[in-house]
Amino acid sequence: MKRSALVLSAVLLAGGCGLQAQDTRVKLEFFQFKPEAIETFDRIIADFERGHPHIDVTQNHTPTAESAIRARLVKNDVPDVISLNGNGVFGELAAAGVFHDFSGAPVARGVSPPIQRILNDLGVHREGEVNGLPFASNASGVIYNKDLFREHGVEPPRTWSELVAAAGTFRAAGVDPFYVTLADAWTTLPTFNALAANLPPPDFFDRREAGRTTFAQAYPEVVAKLGELFRYGQRDRFSRSYDDGNQAFAQGKAAMYLQGSFALPAIKQFEPDFEIGTFALPATDDPAATRLVSGVDVALTMGREPEHPEESMAFIAYLMRPEVIEAYAEEQLAVPPIEGAVSRDPALAGLMPYFEEGRLSGYADHGIPLTIPLEQYLQQYVIDGDQDAFLRTLDAEWDKVAARRS
Repeated sequence: MKRSALVLSAVLLAGGCGLQAQDTRVKLEFFQFKPEAIETFDRIIADFERGHPHIDVTQNHTPTAESAIRARLVKNDVPDVISLNGNGVFGELAAAGVFHDFSGAPVARGVSPPIQRILNDLGVHREGEVNGLPFASNASGVIYNKDLFREHGVEPPRTWSELVAAAGTFRAAGVDPFYVTLADAWTTLPTFNALAANLPPPDFFDRREAGRTTFAQAYPEVVAKLGELFRYGQRDRFSRSYDDGNQAFAQGKAAMYLQGSFALPAIKQFEPDFEIGTFALPATDDPAATRLVSGVDVALTMGREPEHPEESMAFIAYLMRPEVIEAYAEEQLAVPPIEGAVSRDPALAGLMPYFEEGRLSGYADHGIPLTIPLEQYLQQYVIDGDQDAFLRTLDAEWDKVAARRS
């Protein structure tokens, strides 16, 4: 009995040691917000783990990422590696000092400076810090049906006058110039951002903060041109949603679609039988002055004081490898935000010169406080056409936020 007990104890001890050895793997949580990229990130994680057998990465996809990350940060429950959309929420969190500073880190080398600047401009904790790294970029312009353009002898517009003339040509031929989806208020934003990036003074938001200008003074042309373009939408534009628009455009129901590159994967799911192209929305009659609106579709970061700093940085460094970024961009129809890299997708070819030349601008709506429901105000304006009321409301709401902050 004693011998049996000793053998059993040895077996249990060996089993316990085996379990303990398995537990020595460092476990990382990868907080991820894009549902369409779950399988892509699963493959990336599997490749990373093969080269890093001591690290176990678990992907945590959260559809309500922004509210979820806020709640977790309040509880000091910070995921090891975080991906978020590079928007105003990211900027606020970065400015609050909850994210790591990557300035000077090897992992930040090779990022396209104009794209990194777009992310930094959203907010950093201290001047000179880099609190997130661009993993994928997008572009907000005009998606168009190349077949319809060829059929009607229309070239991709390079000026505002050419854009309006193209819309008129299609309408006269019985083709809806733009497919518009005003049932979803946010779909007004891509066009608003493209116009606001090119028409008001570049320092508008600094001047507005200082009380030296107003939206009523600087934005009348933005608002007027926005309304003009949306009037070229189809008759049922007020009841159509973003999902409706993706399907309708894929079915050839309009010549152009006022959306960002992020809509391309959804459009292609409907297998359009025509060639898709893109061009930057020209806001003026000077082609050389046009800047393409681009945002960081996916930003990577980690906590200010990570629990597993070396392992978390190793995973981020793997994600930031050019071959990983480029493979992700190709699969997700994104733009790789690294120097010298461009999208190889033919649909994005019309936008690539702007990335190569650094003629980029961030999203203007990111400069407007999140507490101001800009998209709802834009939706109302496009419906009722009351430009003065829209601008007065935007200025009044801005002043209320400023008063609360003072």
